[in-house]
Amino acid sequence: MNTTKEWNMIKMLSDIRYMINIVKIIIVVSILSFAQIAYAQEIVEKKVCTVINVIDGDTISVFLEGQEESIRLIGIDTPESWENDKVIRDTQRYGIEVEEMIALGKIATTYVEVLVKPGDTLIIEFDKQIRDEYGRLLGFVFLDDGRMLNEEILRVGYAEIITIPPNVMYIKRLYNAYLNAKENGRGFWN
Repeated sequence: MNTTKEWNMIKMLSDIRYMINIVKIIIVVSILSFAQIAYAQEIVEKKVCTVINVIDGDTISVFLEGQEESIRLIGIDTPESWENDKVIRDTQRYGIEVEEMIALGKIATTYVEVLVKPGDTLIIEFDKQIRDEYGRLLGFVFLDDGRMLNEEILRVGYAEIITIPPNVMYIKRLYNAYLNAKENGRGFWN
């Protein structure tokens, strides 16, 4: 008789431990789910802005919350459209003349001017780092038809991809657009 009682006690303790483990798992999963939701809400801040003008292929000027701001498009790098230190570095890197590099920059700028006109309303999504060392806003910019401007410039082959952590929210999407343009000889890859 004692053995049956002991056996029942052991089974009951085992059942209690099992239930405690299940509760622990539920708590951990709940905490992780909440943390993931909080993280997603933290990094996806969207704001509406109005275009003032296109500065170059990867930077635009906008009105945002009553102020003029420059937005540097995250994840892309287009050639410069005027002579500066970066043009010199890029010509050395790619082995082309300054005039040719500037011409490529003007092509990229013109393409952005086709997509983005003064007065257009855009949505900017911020990632982890909001501003760069020059004070420009860093963002993923969405056109009124839902397309991402950063991605479109890569898709047609007028930009290199550039990854600067912690702003990597859409890196896969941007990389796919870049790779597709390069593999299909579009834009500068022609």
